[in-house]
Amino acid sequence: MTDNENLMRDAFRVILLRDLRALDREIAAYPDDASLWVTPPGITNSGGMLAQHLNGNLRHFIGTAFGKTGFVRDRDAEFATRDRTREQIRADIQQTITEVGNTLDKMSVDDFNGIFPVQIRDRSVRAADFLTHLAAHLGYHLGQIDYHRRLLTSSHSAADAVSVQEIPAITP
Repeated sequence: MTDNENLMRDAFRVILLRDLRALDREIAAYPDDASLWVTPPGITNSGGMLAQHLNGNLRHFIGTAFGKTGFVRDRDAEFATRDRTREQIRADIQQTITEVGNTLDKMSVDDFNGIFPVQIRDRSVRAADFLTHLAAHLGYHLGQIDYHRRLLTSSHSAADAVSVQEIPAITP
């Protein structure tokens, strides 16, 4: 693969792994395990539920669909399980980071330009389009988790959720 052909893969890798590391920092920033599962009035999903959902989503749509990891998603459990610790969720995030990173490392330009290997709502979509959706989906829920944590803790401290510093610098 030429450097140009690596651009798309590398861009997805940078952003997805950056946001997964931010997810890990967000979960670590909750003051205790119980606060992960609190749902104040008007909020449907807790930070813990969203973190479980993101792990299941990315492990299924990237790890299993492209990487053939064998992970079997239980989407209902992502939203029903409410008793896991921060450390358990963070261990899942580390597994997701590994699977997503390893899978993206192996993907070719043809993988990105081809049809996504899983039907999305009974239709075929281009892989690059769905991977872009997955990155946006991760960022959307990451923002919700950050807001949830700050709301519950009255903390104004950031977990550096969208760090521009993690985007590699280039030299002209």
